[in-house]
Amino acid sequence: MDKPATSTSAPHDAFGLTVLQVLPRLETGGVERGTVDVAAAIVAAGGRALVVSAGGRMEAELARTGAEHVAMRVDRKSPGRIRRNAGRLADLIRREQVDIVHARSRAPAWSARAAARRTGVPFVTTFHGVYGTGFPLKKVWNRIMIAGDRTIAVSDYIADHIRQRYRVPDGRIAVIHRGVDLDLFDVRAVSEARVVQLAERWQLPDGAPAIMLPGRFARWKGHTVLIDALALVQRADAVALLIGADAGREGYRGELLQQVRRRGLDGAVRFIDHCNDMPAAYMLADVVVSASTRPEAFGRIAAEAQAMGRPVIATDHGGARETVIPGETGWLTPPGDVRALAGALDAALSLTDTERARMAKAALANVRRNFSKQAMTSRTLALYAELAGKHGAVAAG
Repeated sequence: MDKPATSTSAPHDAFGLTVLQVLPRLETGGVERGTVDVAAAIVAAGGRALVVSAGGRMEAELARTGAEHVAMRVDRKSPGRIRRNAGRLADLIRREQVDIVHARSRAPAWSARAAARRTGVPFVTTFHGVYGTGFPLKKVWNRIMIAGDRTIAVSDYIADHIRQRYRVPDGRIAVIHRGVDLDLFDVRAVSEARVVQLAERWQLPDGAPAIMLPGRFARWKGHTVLIDALALVQRADAVALLIGADAGREGYRGELLQQVRRRGLDGAVRFIDHCNDMPAAYMLADVVVSASTRPEAFGRIAAEAQAMGRPVIATDHGGARETVIPGETGWLTPPGDVRALAGALDAALSLTDTERARMAKAALANVRRNFSKQAMTSRTLALYAELAGKHGAVAAG
């Protein structure tokens, strides 16, 4: 277990704030990636970044940014645990003179808000997705994510959802799109050796067009739609790469394997458990697909693929409507529409070199203009500074 951070760090300048981010765990995912990216930006700006979580595989990466991790079981949802965590967080806030508390998930947000109220520190939340409201108490549980002094929405789609479902006024919502690391996802930074290594590991046939669907194996991610569409694609030599962890869904993966056999696609669909070099993986793709049957809150895959100059096919709902420009950087197809997806795949695989280069240029410009990590972190730090400034003015008054 990590030791609690001490208050002996050198005084910071420039940004000058101590920010505490709270999330359930530091495993892989969009919430975790955003946390680490913002922590790195805080440190680079001269501030101090504290992160509270139950730990996970991204702890080492967080440590390399210069941020400090405090291990706490904030992933637990029991009322007793939430109360105890609130007390521990309040003690941490006082001891480390925290200026801003930022919660990124519901269970830790309940503890973090209580701690922020006890200590009089501004409280920020990030609304990362559409939470289910199957029964009345669920909506009450979800409302903690709009209980901050400001709520960050990761897309315009999420901002609209917050307004409509929770009646939050515009003044309390800040739309800050998730950001792509353009130093990491850069064609020029990926060596040929890295690409060849993956191609050999995955035993890709020379010259065969590759269709890539990255994302964990969850039913709503649209794997079944892609498999059915692949059976209709005119390029019989096309190979689909389904990249993602089972995440405890071995039964679903078994169903997909049966579907592949029924469609006569043995050898045309590759299941890849994990890839720790996604920039190189994207370089292998002739087209990247996000076939989600439920709206994506943002659509990180579509943004990353465009940064790598890859044509993208995404489902026409949710955050994809903001990240993909139809006809310029890719295609949008109706949810679950197998024939529409097959048609878009045929179009993508039929692009001439000139058309592909033009689409790649437009895609990269789109990401650089709207969805860079630098833009995301700059806007987040500006929001912190604004809230801390308002709080300081009130306190001084």
